[in-house]
Amino acid sequence: MDGSSVTKRPRSRSQITVVTLGDFASFVAHMKEIAVRKDVDLLLVDSGDLHDGTGLSDGYPPGGVDGHESTKFLAELPYDVMAIGNHELYVYADTLDMHQNLAPKLNGRYLSSNVNITLADQNNNTVDVPVGSRFAKFKTRKGRSVTALGVIFDFTGNDQNTTVQKVEDMVKESWFLDAIKDEPDFFLLAGHMPVSRDNWPLVFNAVRAVHATTPILILGGRSHSHSRLRSSLMDDLCHWKAGVTWRLWVSSLTLRVQSNNLTFSRRYLDPNRVTYEYHTRESQSTFDTEKGQSITAGLNQLALDFDLNYTFGTAPHDYAITRYPYPSNDSQLSLFAELVCGLHVQHLSSDTNTSRLHRMHCPLTTVAPTSPTTYFINSGGQRFDIYAGPFTKNDQLHRQLHTPIRSSTVPEVPLSVALDTLQTMAENGEQDRKRSLKQEMYSRGDVRARYLDWLSEMNQRYVELERRDTDNLTLGYVTTDSCPGVGDDIIHTPLPFYSIPDFVGSIPPDVSNDTLIDFVFVDFVVDQVVETLNIVQSDKEYTSGDVETYSTLLTDEVLGVYAQFAWN
Repeated sequence: MDGSSVTKRPRSRSQITVVTLGDFASFVAHMKEIAVRKDVDLLLVDSGDLHDGTGLSDGYPPGGVDGHESTKFLAELPYDVMAIGNHELYVYADTLDMHQNLAPKLNGRYLSSNVNITLADQNNNTVDVPVGSRFAKFKTRKGRSVTALGVIFDFTGNDQNTTVQKVEDMVKESWFLDAIKDEPDFFLLAGHMPVSRDNWPLVFNAVRAVHATTPILILGGRSHSHSRLRSSLMDDLCHWKAGVTWRLWVSSLTLRVQSNNLTFSRRYLDPNRVTYEYHTRESQSTFDTEKGQSITAGLNQLALDFDLNYTFGTAPHDYAITRYPYPSNDSQLSLFAELVCGLHVQHLSSDTNTSRLHRMHCPLTTVAPTSPTTYFINSGGQRFDIYAGPFTKNDQLHRQLHTPIRSSTVPEVPLSVALDTLQTMAENGEQDRKRSLKQEMYSRGDVRARYLDWLSEMNQRYVELERRDTDNLTLGYVTTDSCPGVGDDIIHTPLPFYSIPDFVGSIPPDVSNDTLIDFVFVDFVVDQVVETLNIVQSDKEYTSGDVETYSTLLTDEVLGVYAQFAWN
């Protein structure tokens, strides 16, 4: 597959939307066979994030560990390199599970170059050890020597007893210098870090200082966008590439060596059986492998064990995050901002349902509020659109950011101060503060701003081209990068895009501006709230000591609670 042409083939909606990890396993097996027949090397690389975003990882029963069961199936694939992601680091139990159970199965190929976990040794002393391996050295089937690293961005939202070392410090470590000392046929730098606007240049420069002409392949992640970058930093022997979004996305990177002349190409594949069958030249009847079918059967059983088909209610229509304007009746952010306090539910047609919702007070609190309340969330907590029809347990876990995010409150805040705080945070104030806040959110794991920038750019290019010749195209991602040729395996129409604020709030209570209220927000943004409270007023110096727990109900449980009351 090269970047010179675009694949065109018939496809049905059902074929496009239904795909499993088992299908991907079959695809990999067939591609490995093709590589052998063509006498080329084919490496399977994952750049991180195996937790959060699907019921199969997040739907575990009480007392379980996120992703413990689902990662067993991932370990059955023949990964050459897998890097750690930030979603493996929000909860210590998840990190420990990766260290104890997944890393050993990958035989030194699960890489966490700058991530440690704190454990107790045999003498009950605490020790810091890599979650996986610092680096890996291996030979490909064709005998090419590879030195691989797995680097994560400067993440600050990790749990206690896990450590993320800054990239600038990692490249000074003696183990790193020893790892890159010997020259391989090429360096493979895989990691949960975007190929642009981040710290890959630090790693690149460190390698180049030792090996001036050795090929370097950088496979990034994290930014949730298609990106293939060539810049003044890079040379003709380095190639960068990133995959996209919170689901399995398949992308290919080709390196050709002819008489010491290296050429690169890339292709982004839609994850569906039609694509898989096309590129493997298999039919519906010959595509599935025994292992692929076994993985699919195992995942189906896991869905039954986790009761992922349990239906909370029936969504009356689609709700989208950025495909519809905010605020609007079709905006998922409007829906969420209104439902969290259950005070303004315009889309309900039944007075009975409305009164039921009002009686439950606020879905995010387990007790009836004793004071007027206003609530706001960061829009990045909404992950995927809601579609008309049954809203299941799997949908609930899929649509909301699944991290241990609960509700906090600063009680007895004047309504006017709360509203000014929300407005300031939504607008991010002047540009320096805006950049600082977005960088802080990014460091803690919220990549939504960069993802939305990419969606906006796609939509803007589409508008400028007057959406010509797109009538028969399906919605999807459209790649524009600095690599020659077409990057997308299937040409799509870009998704419609409307900008959204970083934060959205509930309908304010009908009280005077000086009324003291409970100012409620997700605990993910406590530091920003306290800082902004002190910016918009000077009567009181707020500190983190003023913040109290409002509810132990997780944010990813809220839509299910709401659907039970409002969509039945």
